[in-house]
Amino acid sequence: MLKGKPFVKWAGGKRQVMAEIKKYLPEKYNTYYEPFVGGGAVFFELAPKKAVLNDYNKELMNVFECIKDEAKFEKMCNELNHHEANHSEEYYYEIRDKDRDKSKFNKLADYKRAARTIYLNKACFNGLYRVNSKNEFNVPFGKKNKVNTYEGQNLGIVHCILNFNDIELMSCDFEETVKKAKKGDFVYLDPPYDSDTTTFNDYTENGFGKEEQKRLYEVFKDLDKRECYVMLSNHNTKLINELYKDYNKHVIKAQRNINANGKKRGKIEEVIITNY
Repeated sequence: MLKGKPFVKWAGGKRQVMAEIKKYLPEKYNTYYEPFVGGGAVFFELAPKKAVLNDYNKELMNVFECIKDEAKFEKMCNELNHHEANHSEEYYYEIRDKDRDKSKFNKLADYKRAARTIYLNKACFNGLYRVNSKNEFNVPFGKKNKVNTYEGQNLGIVHCILNFNDIELMSCDFEETVKKAKKGDFVYLDPPYDSDTTTFNDYTENGFGKEEQKRLYEVFKDLDKRECYVMLSNHNTKLINELYKDYNKHVIKAQRNINANGKKRGKIEEVIITNY
């Protein structure tokens, strides 16, 4: 079985806790749904034959789309080679600031936007994806003299996975993503995490606060009623414990390395919640 791996570093990535996640997977399921796919670590590990992948971050999903499309894929890789060859602090800010002029940015070819997203992810500070209220990428330069933006073999595998299986790519609200989920399907929910203090959740210009966590709980309940297998990852917070008190909770330790404040990186308590 071909197995790819994430091609971007993403906050909350699941590679370090994959062994824990695999302990609690359903034995069998039909279509796999992942409404907050991020870097896609769980999707790549499970390698389902049929899946619906979504992220509200349109730039991220554009990368998935370009990797899937053969012509755009080749052009994106050529563009990444160009970014690597020209990499410097000045060049980084030149590429980063392209989204300041929305009329020009919106006319950029898909593959150029995809290459920009990957390059910024590899060259920015600590692999952080963050945008401001105007949806402008605002992470500073990562001070690397050289960047390797992609592994050709891995991207080739990802291209094959997306083309040789029944994989639907979406970029919309999480609730919309799972509208067609039915009995026997598996939905893995990995939203921006809740916090008892404050937390980084600016993956999109809208953020993801307490009210969104509550709305997600309503979606979880609805999927449960539809007899889907549902798994959710989140921080072990008061709100999450209150919302999901009627479901199965598994507490795990996770290492988190993406935070602007170095003191806030390290081991944290997460929960895996299931309805089965």
